[in-house]
Amino acid sequence: MERWVIIGASGGIGGALCTALQARGAEAVGLSRRGDGLDVTDERAIRAVLDPLPSGAFDGVIVATGALVIDGVGPEKTLKRLDMTSMAAQFALNAAGPVLVMKHALRLLPRDRRAVFAALSARVGSIGDNGLGGWYAYRAAKAALNQLIHTAAIEASRTHPQSICVTLHPGTVETGLGPDYRAGHPTVTPDAAAANLLSVIDGLTPAETGGFFDWAGKTIPW
Repeated sequence: MERWVIIGASGGIGGALCTALQARGAEAVGLSRRGDGLDVTDERAIRAVLDPLPSGAFDGVIVATGALVIDGVGPEKTLKRLDMTSMAAQFALNAAGPVLVMKHALRLLPRDRRAVFAALSARVGSIGDNGLGGWYAYRAAKAALNQLIHTAAIEASRTHPQSICVTLHPGTVETGLGPDYRAGHPTVTPDAAAANLLSVIDGLTPAETGGFFDWAGKTIPW
């Protein structure tokens, strides 16, 4: 039986991932700040929650945490709105948090067979695809996440040669974002997003570790 750990299980996508995995007969260990005290911006909390889990016992770990609006501060549309505190909060939650989870979760993955670590990123984190500007801190934090996971994937492949460590763009998901932030993009339900993400993960191979993919499995430019 497959066994997975889902970080951010109290959120829309995280909860849907747990449901989808369970529906196909897998065990999904859902963890969250709300339910388990796993705050990805606090390494001590990450360690306290993950350390009791058995080493090498899980087929994959998915980090489904993140936020566009933090403490009431949304995306900046102009340089004039840049603020050190809000930028630091974006980096802590959307970049540092997931890779610190990977730091403590890599030992949960087997060394002798296929193993997955995936973190949710966003297309707006692509530097090559940025033709509109704005959203400074969120874009930069997601770009940093992509680099951090890409770098960690190289290291992970030395100890876990069949590992697949990637960042994934789930699309625009109906998880509470207001119309102002959807920019006219078509949305999908959390259930649909979860199904898409799992389909992409199922199709990836170790040769694609370190990559950045969208919900349809297409590579997104850095």
